[in-house]
Order: sequence, then C-alpha cells, then structure tokens
Amino acid sequence: MTQTENLDGSAAPLIEHLKELRNRIMVSIAAYAVAFMICYVEWGYVFAFLSRPMCQALASRAQDCTFVLVKVQEGFFVTLKIAMWGGFVLAFPVIAIQLWRFIAPGLYRNEKMAFLPFLIASPVMFCLGGGFAYLVVLPFAFDFFLSYQDSFKTAMQTTNALAQVPKGVVFQGSVEAFFALTMQFLLAFGLCFQLPVLLTLMGKAGLIGSKGLKSTRKYAVVAIMIVSSMIAPPDVTSMLILFAVIYPLYEISIWIIVYFEKQAEKQAKLDGTWEEPDEE
Repeated sequence: MTQTENLDGSAAPLIEHLKELRNRIMVSIAAYAVAFMICYVEWGYVFAFLSRPMCQALASRAQDCTFVLVKVQEGFFVTLKIAMWGGFVLAFPVIAIQLWRFIAPGLYRNEKMAFLPFLIASPVMFCLGGGFAYLVVLPFAFDFFLSYQDSFKTAMQTTNALAQVPKGVVFQGSVEAFFALTMQFLLAFGLCFQLPVLLTLMGKAGLIGSKGLKSTRKYAVVAIMIVSSMIAPPDVTSMLILFAVIYPLYEISIWIIVYFEKQAEKQAKLDGTWEEPDEE
C-alpha cells in the first residue's frame, strides 16, 4: 500500500468525524435558538421568578417591589440576557446529549461507566448550587443589604437639628444591576458546587488522593478564600457566605475519595494485585 493510499484511508474517518461534529453542533444551535425564542417571549415569568427573593425582602419592610430603568436601552438588554441564560438552561439537556453521543463511541465500556456518572452529577450539582443560592443565600443577602436602608433612616433622624438633610434613603433598584447581582450569586454557587465533582473525578483518575487533600487543608482554606473573593459579589458578607459553603464541599470531597479508594483497595485485594503503600 502506497503512502498516498494510507493518507486517503486516514482522511476518510476524519471527514466522517467532522461531519458528525458539524451535525451535533447544528442540532445544539437549533435547540438553543428555539429555547432562546421561548425565553425571549416569556421573559416576564423568568424575571418574576428571579425577583421573588428581593420582593420578599422589600415586603418585610412594607415597601413595594419596584425597579427602575436607569438607561433607555436597559430593559431591552436585560430581556436579551434573560433569553440568553434561560435559553442555555432549557437547551442544556439537548446539548449534553449531543456531546455525549459524539464522545461516547470513542470510549471503552469501563470508561463510559466511569465518566457518565460525573456527566450527570455536574448539572445536578450546578442546579443544587443555584437552588441553594436562590432559596437560602439571596433572601439573606438582600435582607442584609436592605438593612443599610434602615440604618440610613435612623442616621437621618438623629440629625434633624441640622438644616437641609435628607429625610431617609429608599431602595429603587436598577433592573440591570439587580439582574446582574442575582445572576452573579446563582452562577457563583452553581460553579462552586462543582468542586466535589471535580475533585472526585481527579481522585478516580489517580491525580489526587485523600491523604494529599487532608494534608493541604490549610492551603485549601486560603485558596477557597481567594476564589470566594474573586467570584462572589464585591462585599465581605457574600465572600464569607460562599466560603462557608465551599469548604464543607471540600471536606465532603475528601470522604467521597476515601470511599472510592477503599473500593479500589478491596477490588485489588480480591484480584491479588494489591500492594501495601510506602509509609514515606
């Protein structure tokens, strides 16, 4: 067989893979476009859902839940952002299926069985993180932020003897700023809940071990504090809340890796391939 024939034989599978990749991408784009249009038309339901924690915090202070369009184009761009994020969430199952169908044929059976649980766990943990932020963190954070409105009011009442002082401060939130802050919380906690998935996957691959994670706890605390300050909204309270959530996930990851290590040790002993680790 000539060199030209070898090149032709290797090019055919490559072209078939590229065609399949193109088809998978086109299906994913079509699913996202449909989901985008649905969210663009029904954006009001999404915004009402996202604004509920803020509205509850305002209702506890006997205030109406109202937002302000500071810029002329603000409403349009917020609607587009809602459609973009909501469209991705709705289309994600289709996109994930297309990704799996593209990479699965190239994996061995044991590799599929090892990788598939993590592919399922990743979006589940992201939803758990977003749900935790929506149900627990956002109500607390908004109530904390709005408490400064009451502090300003109290401070103004103590300065009545002065002339020309404001009577108080009332929250009238920008739609764009409120949406950006809410999405920042949801994304930050959703991404941080990926930590057990990532560490467990690295543990199963043999890249890290439970002993190594236990011995680097103090460094992990510093790293988590730095990450929390980078991805949390720009205030100390949000950073501390995020840290208080991420660090327990780090400890949970250690125990998950310990479980898999014990399972691997048990299987190795049954197979007769177990070697006692070096104490050093």
